[in-house]
Amino acid sequence: MIGIDGLAGMAAVALGIVLTPGPNMIYLVSRSIAQGRRAGLISLAGVAAGFLVYLTAVAAGIAAVFALVPAVYTAIKLAGAAYLLWLAWQAVRPGGVSAFAPKELPADPPRRLFTMGLVTNLLNPKIAVVYLSVLPQFVDPARGHVAAQSLVLGLVQIGVALTVDGLIVLTAGTVSGFLSRRPRWLSVQRYLMGSVLAGLALHLAADRSPTLALRP
Repeated sequence: MIGIDGLAGMAAVALGIVLTPGPNMIYLVSRSIAQGRRAGLISLAGVAAGFLVYLTAVAAGIAAVFALVPAVYTAIKLAGAAYLLWLAWQAVRPGGVSAFAPKELPADPPRRLFTMGLVTNLLNPKIAVVYLSVLPQFVDPARGHVAAQSLVLGLVQIGVALTVDGLIVLTAGTVSGFLSRRPRWLSVQRYLMGSVLAGLALHLAADRSPTLALRP
């Protein structure tokens, strides 16, 4: 089975990804502030379902398909980079607002909250890259069944992501109230988020690494 180094490495990557602003964080924060913690947690359940979809696909060997057809993987990365750039522009454009700024959003029913959390995660380029490019690099065929290793690594990522995202949902209202009383901090947070998203987009677009590290 997977060694401690592999598990720790996957956990570190998962923590870095979930702490970096992206579509999931933006959606969960905005919905939690606008509709409350319960809505945020229902949305988070949808996000969790999206993780399971990716994990199932990787365990089924879809990453190998992208390795065999690099052009498809490149197209997905470029589309993801474009999406991140659009999110960055939304954050820093004139009149743009912080994800933590209170917003008047219509109250969505639980089914829509769950569905939007699922769709947001499935379209999140950061998560796609983690599952299709990063996770396979921690798999070592010499240690046993590849699919089983992928499942374990994926569950580590899901555990880390849901823990951090859950804390974000529970504290979003408090953080929003803190920042709303400090307009300058709110502005700084907005530009910081935009810069991070733009940096991720450029890194993703410029990355020329293979889909996964194929092992003999």
